[in-house]
Amino acid sequence: MSAHLIISKPSTDEYPAWFAGEIEPVYYNDLIGGLDESFKLTLPFLEKLTKEDLVYRYAPGKWSIKQMWQHVIDVERVLSYRALRYARQDPTILSGFDEKKYAETSNADARDFNAILFEYTVVKKSTIELFKSFTKEMFMYTGITGKSNMTVRSLGYLILGHEIHHVNVIKERYLK
Repeated sequence: MSAHLIISKPSTDEYPAWFAGEIEPVYYNDLIGGLDESFKLTLPFLEKLTKEDLVYRYAPGKWSIKQMWQHVIDVERVLSYRALRYARQDPTILSGFDEKKYAETSNADARDFNAILFEYTVVKKSTIELFKSFTKEMFMYTGITGKSNMTVRSLGYLILGHEIHHVNVIKERYLK
C-alpha cells in the first residue's frame, strides 16, 4: 500500500457551525487513514447485528438500523459528490437534499442487510479512492451548497464523523 497524504482536521472556519457536532468529535487527525480504519471497525460491528436488531425502532417514528445505515450510505454518496465538484473547482452552487425523504423512500427495510453492507463497502472504498486522488491543494478548495461554504477537507471529515455518530447512536439507543 502506498503512502497517502495526511490530511488533518479542518478548522472551524472551513464549515458551517451546524456540522461541528459531527466533525469536532472525530478522533482521527488523518482523513484517509481515519476513513479506512473506521470502515475496518464498523463493518464487523454491523455484521454482528441480528435480524431483530436491524428492524428494531427505539421509539415511534425512528428509523430502523437498516434505514439508518442506508441513510449513512446515501449521505456519504452526496458528500463525496460535493467533494468531487469542489475539488474540480466547479463554481456551481449545489442544492441540498431531504435526508428524511431519502430514508423514507429507500426501501431499506425490505432489503437484505448483506446487500446493504456490500453497498456500504463499495461506497466506502470509492470514497477513500476519491480522497486519495486529491492533491494537498484540492483539500483546501471550497464550494457552495445552498448558502454554505465548505472545504473539501471538511466534507471528508463530515463523512467520517457522520458514520461515527451513527455507530454511536446504534450502540447507545438500539443495543440495550
